[in-house]
Amino acid sequence: MVESLDTAESNFRPLVVIELAKGTKEETIEWLTKRIVDKKANGGAQLLIKPLVTENGVENIYLVGASHLRLLLGAEAVGLVKECSDNSMRSFTYSSRKTFKHFADDNHNFLTMAECQYIIKHELENLRAKNEKMIPGYPQAKLYPGKSIVRRLLTSGILVQIFPLHDREELKKLSHSWYGRVKVGYQPLDNIRCYFGETIALYFGFLEYFTFALIPMAVIGIPYYVFAWEDYDKYVMFATFNLLWSTVILEVWKRICAILTYRWGTLLMKRQFEEPRPGFHGVLGINPVTGREEPVYSSIKRQLRIYLVSLPFVCLCLYFSLYVMMIYFDLEQWALDYHQENESNFSSLMLYVPSIIYAVVIEVMNRIYRYAAEFLTSWENHRLESSYQNHLILKVLVFNFLNCFASLFYIAFVLFDMKLLRQSLATLLITSQILNQFAESLLPYWLQKRYNRRMKKHTCSKKTDMDLSLAEQVTMEKEMGTYLGTFDDYLELFLQFGYVSLFSCVYPLAAVFAVLNNITEIYSDALKMCRVYKRPFAEPTANIGVWQLAFETMSVISVVTNCILIGMSPQVDALFPDSKMDLVLTVALVEHLLLAIKFIMAFVIPDKPRDIQMKLAKLEFESLEALKQQVRAFQMQLHFPLSHH
Repeated sequence: MVESLDTAESNFRPLVVIELAKGTKEETIEWLTKRIVDKKANGGAQLLIKPLVTENGVENIYLVGASHLRLLLGAEAVGLVKECSDNSMRSFTYSSRKTFKHFADDNHNFLTMAECQYIIKHELENLRAKNEKMIPGYPQAKLYPGKSIVRRLLTSGILVQIFPLHDREELKKLSHSWYGRVKVGYQPLDNIRCYFGETIALYFGFLEYFTFALIPMAVIGIPYYVFAWEDYDKYVMFATFNLLWSTVILEVWKRICAILTYRWGTLLMKRQFEEPRPGFHGVLGINPVTGREEPVYSSIKRQLRIYLVSLPFVCLCLYFSLYVMMIYFDLEQWALDYHQENESNFSSLMLYVPSIIYAVVIEVMNRIYRYAAEFLTSWENHRLESSYQNHLILKVLVFNFLNCFASLFYIAFVLFDMKLLRQSLATLLITSQILNQFAESLLPYWLQKRYNRRMKKHTCSKKTDMDLSLAEQVTMEKEMGTYLGTFDDYLELFLQFGYVSLFSCVYPLAAVFAVLNNITEIYSDALKMCRVYKRPFAEPTANIGVWQLAFETMSVISVVTNCILIGMSPQVDALFPDSKMDLVLTVALVEHLLLAIKFIMAFVIPDKPRDIQMKLAKLEFESLEALKQQVRAFQMQLHFPLSHH
């Protein structure tokens, strides 16, 4: 079967790699390759597939590609939006292909490589069982009509991994323009989007925007730190600016996000109907929406698992986090007593040791909890990937928020120790930044470099990455780490936003350290994407999703904490010598006023710029008009045959 494909298309371009488990049965391979190359009408994917031939012969690695025509039809099927000759953005259709900018029958670069790989992934995932009851050769791997074959192969362990190939030439160009030289300027976001897809480009866009947005805070924070260390009167101005700043930057980001995603075409993409996620299991039943046979799982059982197991477990973890925090305060007291007894340079340094140890423990606990949260969320058996992600993000955010900020709230509002709050905030922020840079970028990069050296020694080759043969490239890439998505990257920015905004009036330098960290983060994350990990599949997206809500929630909490901190300052306290109730009411009133201003600003600043609103409205009008014309044409067809009689 596979041999006959060698001549199927002379200009076969490998786009995606499929790795099967060692010892996969011949009949399984034959059946799978037949399903991949079969015509769409017969339930196949109508793609091209070739085995990878290495020095050791044919291994269980297959290269998947597609003809130019197949990719164009696939682009229509997934609803890709492209730019037309009149500069408007429209969903691509094969019938109107000539109206699109840069389209020509011989232009194979009309679709980016990332788009081609996304189309192939979509087609492979939509390969569905017809009347097979099991995967040939594996009776335990059950199938039923409509079940995704690739998902069953993955859950059965027959399929090890599917990943898109790097384009060495394009990667070299992107690396050079992105992180190859140190420069002050914007990242090549359009190039990143063309190579890695919209989700990753949008993360880097947000990281860059957030770094620029922090600069005013950093610039104002430095003189406050230098000249007004203990003067809380001036901090009222700084905190007020911070609160308005946090609202404005999040609203302006929505506008920038709309501009980027309109240009990239994802703002207009229709949401695909979500299929059950690979790990979802249940008894066979009928989906009431699609009418298809698929696993069904009782929502009552899921709710019981969430409220009787997951919720108590999360509460237990939160209690443990608070217990560790109290141990940290015991250590802090011990360090203070030691310093008062000895008063030496060494004892002064010892004052910072408990905070550093606690910061390391926080990072370790966050990572361990993350694995537990993933296991629990998977065990809850959510049907849709979006539901799984939302439950996972909620669990992780609640724990990380408490774990990272509980000690700061305790110091501020229970101990009332502003000096310790400042010291703890600085230590936690700087230590967590150093640990994250090491764990996320430097360590994986060093391990990958070591592996590449071993590989090159093994192939006795002095070749550069550009000179590697296809077999060597695939062998090297399949061993690279898998990029698990932008979750951890957004989480790091979310916590950083918390450190900068929650207690800004106590430690104005937080924004300075955040800017310095983010500049190195841009370079280290770029290096990580290009050199450390396998190329991820492009994922179209129109915004940063639930993270926008997470950042907005954090900015609301920061209004409350900053108002209370200012209310607790000796200067403000002195204004209300007789009645503490007046002080509390005034602080509450100011806090409510600031929140009101915040929500009014969020309402007044439109989420999409005016020109994009107009373009979207025009497109909606045109699609409604086209629909009316179709209805009229259909009515005419019905009417005229009758009038002839």
